[in-house]
Amino acid sequence: MRQVSDVMTRGVRTLSPNDTLLVAAQAMQELDVGAIPVCQADHLVGMVTDRDIVVRGVAQGCAADHTPLNDVMSRDVQCCFEDQPLDEVLEQMRDAQIRRIPVVDRAEHLVGIVSLGDVAVKADETRAGEALESISEPAAPDRSGQSQASGAAGGGSAAGQARGGPR
Repeated sequence: MRQVSDVMTRGVRTLSPNDTLLVAAQAMQELDVGAIPVCQADHLVGMVTDRDIVVRGVAQGCAADHTPLNDVMSRDVQCCFEDQPLDEVLEQMRDAQIRRIPVVDRAEHLVGIVSLGDVAVKADETRAGEALESISEPAAPDRSGQSQASGAAGGGSAAGQARGGPR
């Protein structure tokens, strides 16, 4: 049975909770990734995604060059151990509906990350595909906190449509 350590990516770039949204966005652009672990020393304290930057930062009017990741990052991060069975971690990813998961050692130091892509390339494309299918099941979006930018379904504002605007 394969373990996480057989397929994970090591030497993962991390950021500090004090780094800004701008630094995170630039790192994501440079690395062509959508998520970066946030660490204090080598202890995982959170994850920041491109979605966190947009939804919790920019959409809330936060200044990208002054807002620390601590204000927008996800704190209760699912993680796994490098010596865990891969099948167990794939099940954990399915249950949490996540496509990547940080990997820690038994002292809880970040040692890497494993993604569905890692599993597909280094282990078993079929298992990665099955996990992706479960992870990608659509959920009803929570639209209770929509901003002023939210318009009528299909684009545009409700006022614009009432005046005979595009339909």
